[in-house]
Amino acid sequence: MRTVEHVFTVPLDHSAPGGETIRIFAREYVSSSHSEVEARRLSWLLFLQGGPGGRGNRFGSLGGWSKAAAKEFRILMLDQRGTGLSTPVDRNTLPLRGSAEEQAAYLEHFRADSIVADAELVRTTLGSPPWSVFGQSYGGFCAVTYLSFAPAGLREVLITGGLPPLTGPADDVYRATFQRVAVRNAEYFSWYPEDRETVERVARHLRSTPEFLPDGSPLTVERFQMVGAFLGGNTRVDSLHYLLEDAFAGSSGSPRLSDPFLEQVQGIVSRRSNPLYALMHESIYGQGQATNWSAWRVLDEYPEFRPDAQPLLLTGEMVYPWYFEQDPALQPLGDVAELLARKQDWEPLYDVRQLAANRVPVAAAVYSEDIYVDRKLSLETAAAIRGLHVWETGDFHHDGIADDGEGIFGRLLGMARSGRR
Repeated sequence: MRTVEHVFTVPLDHSAPGGETIRIFAREYVSSSHSEVEARRLSWLLFLQGGPGGRGNRFGSLGGWSKAAAKEFRILMLDQRGTGLSTPVDRNTLPLRGSAEEQAAYLEHFRADSIVADAELVRTTLGSPPWSVFGQSYGGFCAVTYLSFAPAGLREVLITGGLPPLTGPADDVYRATFQRVAVRNAEYFSWYPEDRETVERVARHLRSTPEFLPDGSPLTVERFQMVGAFLGGNTRVDSLHYLLEDAFAGSSGSPRLSDPFLEQVQGIVSRRSNPLYALMHESIYGQGQATNWSAWRVLDEYPEFRPDAQPLLLTGEMVYPWYFEQDPALQPLGDVAELLARKQDWEPLYDVRQLAANRVPVAAAVYSEDIYVDRKLSLETAAAIRGLHVWETGDFHHDGIADDGEGIFGRLLGMARSGRR
């Protein structure tokens, strides 16, 4: 493959183009099977990745969906604003904005509507006609925002595990999420019954014995529950088993957690590399009302997920206020997170009328057992977008494109172009 790095200057606030600007970075990937002359004639495919708060993928080689896409596209991998080499947002840079109120006001410009406006400015700067967009997870949310507010910039849209609820409170999302995660816990422990006792043993140990992650922060029971992030994948569930199998150091009677276990757990529970995820996660469901720590409030309806519950259940991608107390990377941002949780006047992220009149070809993969993006809510959104073709499958979980990206991409592209279901 060949790569080209692109840097763009965009307004922080697209409604005030003469004001402050930020940097947006993107990397272009082209298959070396195309000559440089041929490559310049290829259409662009913008990839919008999951998140919020994750930088664009860094490819060492083309494989999976990118290998399939590179046959006819120049792939543009965007570092969404605030991530990667785009003007960063983290515990070091954000406090430079001033007070917590000023920091929160700054972050209001880091949602899907701003990401889409960035993408349109990038597209026109590159001189591209309407381009194709592929959105995974939160990238699919952004793609639906794109369909709402800038459909003229789109040739076709492909979405995997990323059809957002168009209306309604965030509470609806988390009720569905808790139910899905409970089912997935039961499924996991039916496959690995020995892990049921390991999880209980780790929890008992943490309730009585202080353990610390390599960054010096405490490993609490509630942080340990976050290893349930592995439950959102097809093959990642096996990685959870591998994590748990050497939880304790030395023999089975050892009273301490092992260093390899603690090192791996830190990589799961720390938000040092993507603080925007914790700060902005619930805001992706905020439209005209405060989210007010939705997952934390809804947890009261599902006491089986509490850290003192027995048996202990593992959690998914929920964000709780105690993250900003226990994670050193988030501690300086706690006041900002609280202000964002209380914010009531979030702007709409979707235009329901525009979506009902949509004319852009769209195909979406809906994963029946997805614990992060609920099937029922996804299908409701699919029905509200004119001409959207759904492929529902139980063969994959949320990270399906990591397992068979080439097959999924090819199928969705064919559906979008042929109108087939």
